[in-house]
Amino acid sequence: MLNTSRSSLISTLQRLNARAVSTIVSDTHVTDFSVENEPILGYMPGSPERAELEAALRKHESQMADVPIMIGDKEYRTDEVRHQVMPHKHSHKLAQFYYATSELVQKAINTAMAEREKWERVPLNDKFEMWLKAADLMAGKYRQDLNATTMLGQSKTVIQAEIDSAAELIDFLRFNALYAKEGVKWQPRSPTPDVTVNKLRFRGLEGFIAAVSPFNFTAIGGNLAYTPAMMGNVVLWKPSDTAIISNYMVYKIMREVGVPGGVVSFIPADGPVFGDTITKAPQLAAINFTGSVPTFQRLWTQVGQNLSNYVNFPRLVGECGGKNYHLIHPSADATSVVNGTIRSAFEYCGQKCSACSRAYIPQSLWPQVKEGLIATQKELKVGDVKEFDSFTSAVIDEKAFKRITGYIDHAKSSPKLSIVAGGKYDMSVGYFIEPTIVETTDPHDCIMTEEIFGPVLTVYVYPDEKVDDMITVANTSTPYALTGAIFAQDEAWLAKATDALKDSAGNFYINDKSTGSVVAQQPFGGARMSGTNDKAGGLHYALKWTSPQTIKQTMVPLTQMSSIHI
Repeated sequence: MLNTSRSSLISTLQRLNARAVSTIVSDTHVTDFSVENEPILGYMPGSPERAELEAALRKHESQMADVPIMIGDKEYRTDEVRHQVMPHKHSHKLAQFYYATSELVQKAINTAMAEREKWERVPLNDKFEMWLKAADLMAGKYRQDLNATTMLGQSKTVIQAEIDSAAELIDFLRFNALYAKEGVKWQPRSPTPDVTVNKLRFRGLEGFIAAVSPFNFTAIGGNLAYTPAMMGNVVLWKPSDTAIISNYMVYKIMREVGVPGGVVSFIPADGPVFGDTITKAPQLAAINFTGSVPTFQRLWTQVGQNLSNYVNFPRLVGECGGKNYHLIHPSADATSVVNGTIRSAFEYCGQKCSACSRAYIPQSLWPQVKEGLIATQKELKVGDVKEFDSFTSAVIDEKAFKRITGYIDHAKSSPKLSIVAGGKYDMSVGYFIEPTIVETTDPHDCIMTEEIFGPVLTVYVYPDEKVDDMITVANTSTPYALTGAIFAQDEAWLAKATDALKDSAGNFYINDKSTGSVVAQQPFGGARMSGTNDKAGGLHYALKWTSPQTIKQTMVPLTQMSSIHI
């Protein structure tokens, strides 16, 4: 038994030390809140949102924005002037921006490191409040500016912009804050708290994070840069040249809600200049990337070559696209196959990482599916994004146009391939390519195995009895594993295929299209050459950007503990 004086001493030490531990890890005590997915607006004729969007489109199209390099609170401009054009009218310059030099990238690193300690000490509660406020601004005051700049700069139709630069971006901010709030609540067990208290402190990474974002989703840019920042990190954000104006809008909104300039620097730059500079910096803590496989491999290689120079082992997070499939069983509903495949393959010109670009269809269903695909393809309007009845618009730039049309030309010339629908293209005004459906007699032709990232769908028609062989083909014929979908009404086959294809896709769909993941509903990411599968939009994504510290605090003098075993 402890005597009275010793009990009193332990009680006093416990109270004092509990206060100390609480202060050390105070960010585990966060204000409770809840969120829901942002509703998608309809933009029907005469609706308030349509009128507001049309006004925003007129405003942003009538002026050429000047977008500076932002480091800290200072604007920088260089002699390397670039322009973002409208892909559907490439003679129209939408924004002027500037490439950062290696010296400016290094200045951004220095600025970030000077800001890091101060920003990390800002309580998570305060950060969550900023992120939720930014989401509210994006849902209201700035919604149509985000949509308009995305439509004009990235040639997204109204609905494709709404689900991206409004709904998904807002959802990323809200749900990442929610999941971080829930995640930091977990604390290790303290079985004898009168003797020992165990705590977990969620620190930011020791260094800076480089965020490299793509053109195809405004929301991805916001997520790559600002989710790490929310967890106490400092970030250098390199936006895509073809998404400058919408991404800069995100940056300005986050500054408006109180994110300091040194926390996220906005760094348009030539890819190799940016990559070479960040990978040489000893303070590199992580790269958060979405883009092509060759670029991610180059960055990974450079990190490997510089490992001995770093303060920490950098974390590499990447999403690199895919060669996504629809595998159709003879029992599938043909109408669902047609509608799901058309939408997956051709919404936003097939420029979604998850877009279907290969389909395996049984001979017994092919006549009905083919008829449906052709009929539906004829109804798809390819036009200016300001024409609200356009199903899709132009591909992003001339480089993409030439790459995609190269595959169409291959389909026209190869004896193994035939054009079923589409196949026309014209870049005289904008980078327009018809939604194109190709049939192949070779499931391993390059058009079935290489990522195209454009409005080209290739179909392999197989004998019904070979349906299980198609599981193997779908699983092994490409180096990617991002998304895939199977269609069938045969429940036993669905179960078998789902099991056999478990490594073929990070996002797997049953009787649904391979696109359309929603934050908090279908966390997104794939493996193999599709990326590191870190599941953006999921529960643990925000905590990925922390470096947890375990703290054990003893509550009694060590001289009194000789008989206590811990």
